[in-house]
Amino acid sequence: MGLKIYGIARSRAFRNLWAAGELGLKYEHVLTDFSDNATTSCRAPGFKAINPNAAVPVIDDDGFKLWESLAINLYLAKKHGEKGLYPKSLQDEAKAWQWALWTATSVEGPFGLWQSHALMLPAEKRDPKQAAEALQKLAGPLKVLDDHLKGQQYLIGNRFTVADLNLASVMSRATQMDLSATPNVKAWLQRCLDRPAAQATLKQRAG
Repeated sequence: MGLKIYGIARSRAFRNLWAAGELGLKYEHVLTDFSDNATTSCRAPGFKAINPNAAVPVIDDDGFKLWESLAINLYLAKKHGEKGLYPKSLQDEAKAWQWALWTATSVEGPFGLWQSHALMLPAEKRDPKQAAEALQKLAGPLKVLDDHLKGQQYLIGNRFTVADLNLASVMSRATQMDLSATPNVKAWLQRCLDRPAAQATLKQRAG
């Protein structure tokens, strides 16, 4: 059967497509969106057998089904540990979990809100107040991240790992945000997004 990735590059599946590219994996990309199309929508009744949350992304890896994009990346990176994306020591593995949970609890919510009201929604539906409030909520976490990155290139020392991929994939549109107050974050994010696998996936998202 092999690996199947359900989703589209404009969704959170972007994160898993990037990870698969970093790992050099062969996979089937099952285009699944949020439309009302009965054959491609994650809302279609049959899709709930794959993900009961009726959402993407989800993977089917030789019959093993897993949802939640950050967990999927941790799984794929560890399964293919010889590729070097997953940390080797127990302590560094714990740090990868730490940053994944921090991404989900401290960054993804406010960043998604800012992204919606600054970039994604039609102009008439954007609320500048909500975008500004989201930036205020992000200020603290971004300062934490900036301080952490002082003197090191990546989240876990000076080697790119799944920890960086998970956070950078969530923050990928922050290149359109003013990051002048957090220069270490700005440089780190660009360093991550300049990777060939990231660039290839960004082109998929733009296409």
